Amino acid sequence: MHTPQENPPHLTPEEYFLWQEKQLEKHELINGQTYAMSGGSVNHSRIAVRLTRMIDTHLDGSHCITGNSDLRINILGTNNYTYPDVSVTCDERDQTTSQYITYPCLIIEVLSTSTEAYDRGNKFRLYRQNPLLIDYLLVSSTHIAIDLYHKNEAGDWLIFNYQGGDRIKLQSIDLSFPIEQIYRGLNLLENEQI
Repeated sequence: MHTPQENPPHLTPEEYFLWQEKQLEKHELINGQTYAMSGGSVNHSRIAVRLTRMIDTHLDGSHCITGNSDLRINILGTNNYTYPDVSVTCDERDQTTSQYITYPCLIIEVLSTSTEAYDRGNKFRLYRQNPLLIDYLLVSSTHIAIDLYHKNEAGDWLIFNYQGGDRIKLQSIDLSFPIEQIYRGLNLLENEQI
C-alpha cells in the first residue's frame, strides 16, 4: 500500500509533476495529497516484467501503448494520479500526452500483503471511473492465483478467479495465456511480507 508523506504537501497536478521529478521514489497524487509507493519483492518484479513483456510483444505493431510501473494514470475527471504495475491504452487521446495516460482499457496490479486491500478496494474504485476500462487484473505474488475483474457489454463488473491449470483471457487486448506462463520458475513457497 502507499504510505502518506509526513506533513504531505497539498499539490495541484502541475506542482505535483514538478515536485515528483525531484523525488527519489514515486508518489501517487490522491485528492491533492502525495503518497509514497512501497517497493516490491523479487516475485513482484519478475511477474510485472513478464506481463509487461508478454503484452507489449502481443501488441507490437498496433497503436496501443503498454506501460510499466513508471507510467502514471490520470483518473478520469479528477486530479488524481496512480502508478499501476502494468497498463494498456489504445485510445488516440493518450497518444499525445507525455506525463500520463487517462484512458486505459487494461490495468494490472501485482499484489503483495501491504497493497492487496488498497488494490482491491479504493484503487479499483478510482480506476472504475474510466468508462473505457475493460479488464482489471490482480495477480498474486505469493501463490498461483489471479483475479480478473471484467466489465461486460452491459457495464457490469464480473470476477473470474484463476488458479493452476487455468487459461487467462484478456478481452480488452484479445490475449489468452496459461497462468503458469507468469509463475514459471518463481519461489512461491515463501510468504513474503512487503
